[in-house]
Amino acid sequence: MKKLLASTCLVFGLFGGASIANAAECGSVTIASMNWQSAEVLSNLDKIILNEGYGCSAEITVGDTVPTITSMAEKGQPDIAPEAWIDLLPEIVKKGTEEGKLVIAGTSLPDGGVQGWWIPKYVADAHPDIKTIPDMLKHPELFPDPEDPKKGAIFNGPQGWGGTVVTSQLYKAFGAEKAGFTLVDTGSAAGLDGSIAKAYERKEGWVGYYWAPTALLGKYAMVKLDAGVPGDATEWKRCNTVADCPDPKPNAWPADHVVTLVAKSFSEKVSPEVIDYLKKRSWSNNTVNKLMAWMTDNQASGEDGAKHFLKENKDIWTKWVSPEAAKKIEATL
Repeated sequence: MKKLLASTCLVFGLFGGASIANAAECGSVTIASMNWQSAEVLSNLDKIILNEGYGCSAEITVGDTVPTITSMAEKGQPDIAPEAWIDLLPEIVKKGTEEGKLVIAGTSLPDGGVQGWWIPKYVADAHPDIKTIPDMLKHPELFPDPEDPKKGAIFNGPQGWGGTVVTSQLYKAFGAEKAGFTLVDTGSAAGLDGSIAKAYERKEGWVGYYWAPTALLGKYAMVKLDAGVPGDATEWKRCNTVADCPDPKPNAWPADHVVTLVAKSFSEKVSPEVIDYLKKRSWSNNTVNKLMAWMTDNQASGEDGAKHFLKENKDIWTKWVSPEAAKKIEATL
């Protein structure tokens, strides 16, 4: 009996030592969770995978785009920003990478952050000739203004959003008023969402500003209109994004680059397996939309959403991790 106990203690001691060694190899990790749903669930997903699959001691720190990326570029903290919209801070990201403070480990959203004007899929299916903004503007009768059915309506976001400024400028640039459309101020994010939900419930026409990935687009199938013109980055910066610019030109909404940023100091001390995971870890807007729709319907937290994704999407996430890590993660689900 004493020999059995001694052997058992030795076995547990060996496994315990291996666990400590794995944790030491990865060490403590700080992961930035931005203040929106897709970033929140991705940060929790990274936390679970790094802790359970690679023996890290990862913790989440709440942040936002500007302070988080600036801190990473200047101080090397936090270690990881899973969903960094780097087009919002191009100069800081460029400076950080050139000075060896930042590393772009991978692309979180290969589709990019997508903004633009959308119509319901049932409208697109019923009218396959409507593919672009100019196509849509030929049919104000399909997108009636609730206040004046003789006119069409283009629904805008609330004041203070960058997308609201651009939509107002594109409304002028494409001559939407002359085409018989009014620009509707929805007043708030809830007002914008509500206008889409109402249209869907009644199977009515709707066109306006929205973006992906979002829970709403996971619930309601929408189709983004092509601008019908090539993108012009210089013109976009000069006038399309400037509220008081008097002469905006028709332009295509550029997709935002959404990447996984890591501090260079972290990338140098952590095991190559961890960096390999961060390089491979990416998911489509459609996948994120559906996950966020589930989270919204179930009032789920970022951690709840991450666990749900791991349980329901083994075919996706097992391609990101090593076979050994996959077994460890599955054992915790």
